Amino acid sequence: MIQRIQSVYLLLVVVLMGVVMSLPLGIYIGADGGVSSLRALGIDIAGVGHDSSCWGLFAIALLSAIIALATIFLYKNRKLQVRLTIFNILVIIGWYATFIAFVMAYKEQLVSASFHCSTGCVLPLIAVFFNLLAIRGIRKDERLVKAADRLR
Repeated sequence: MIQRIQSVYLLLVVVLMGVVMSLPLGIYIGADGGVSSLRALGIDIAGVGHDSSCWGLFAIALLSAIIALATIFLYKNRKLQVRLTIFNILVIIGWYATFIAFVMAYKEQLVSASFHCSTGCVLPLIAVFFNLLAIRGIRKDERLVKAADRLR
């Protein structure tokens, strides 16, 4: 059962959340032309240095990747797999809430800077989509097992 399609979807979630931890999530462009890059482990503020106060984004992305990886190996307990996948979706929604909070906080700190999203902030949304596809695959397997039990 580990070679099922939902395992592939969950593995893609692990990869996407791993990439989120390393890619820039967005950039602030100041009025003076200074560019500050927001990452999961901190922000590189132009002219000031590195501020690592937003490590929470990294921790939430890591938690999501660990949950998805653990869910792959729970193929014998499909109900728990579905619950953990739904929980993972909620964790990713929490990541977005935290991301928005950090964007707003740094927006106040970097006066007259405009924020532009990067590729890294879109990847968790794709991970939610793959989680939904994994739930669909798990439920399909559950129906298949129930149908096989009826035939016995």
